[in-house]
Amino acid sequence: MTTPIRPEPDARDPEPLHVRALDSVRYIRETMEHAATFTAVPGWGMVWVGTTALAAAWIASRQSSFETWLGVWGAEALVAMAISAAAILAKARALDVPLESGPNRRFLASFSVPMIAGGLLTAALLKGGFAHAVPGTWLLLYGVAVFSGGALSVRAVPVMGLLFMALGGATLFAPEAWRDALLAVGFGGLHVGFGSFIARRHGG
Repeated sequence: MTTPIRPEPDARDPEPLHVRALDSVRYIRETMEHAATFTAVPGWGMVWVGTTALAAAWIASRQSSFETWLGVWGAEALVAMAISAAAILAKARALDVPLESGPNRRFLASFSVPMIAGGLLTAALLKGGFAHAVPGTWLLLYGVAVFSGGALSVRAVPVMGLLFMALGGATLFAPEAWRDALLAVGFGGLHVGFGSFIARRHGG
């Protein structure tokens, strides 16, 4: 009796079931992680915000009155918001991420609440005659906003928030003459540094 010859494995045979199952689980996990994460953090937008903040710090340092100093930084805040909004929209479109998605809404809520608190506290400090505490308050609460929103984003974002908080805390107790230098380090240097990193590592 002739022993049947076993056929050679066909290269086109499907992968074993357990391999396909592991691939499916990995794909589902990555999809869920992506769906729960705010991925439209604009690295290059942060670089531009940092660049304009460095310019604002230099201009503000040359002002002769607190009112004009405050006006310079108020204008910078509006410019930064416009740049950030445009950059987030552009990156979301490039990644095909809808802005009305759950992660985006949660990021906006987590970020905006500390920012609103910072605006109200700034007004209270100015009214109460504590203008010297304004720069540290800005850095501190902006750091809280970045850290809170960054919990839903890439790891570099909450790290940047912690550094802003630390810098803000130091600024509250630093000499008033250092205010523009410390604001330049925070709103300028941290934005440029972390923005460059995010742009290189996370798609712009």
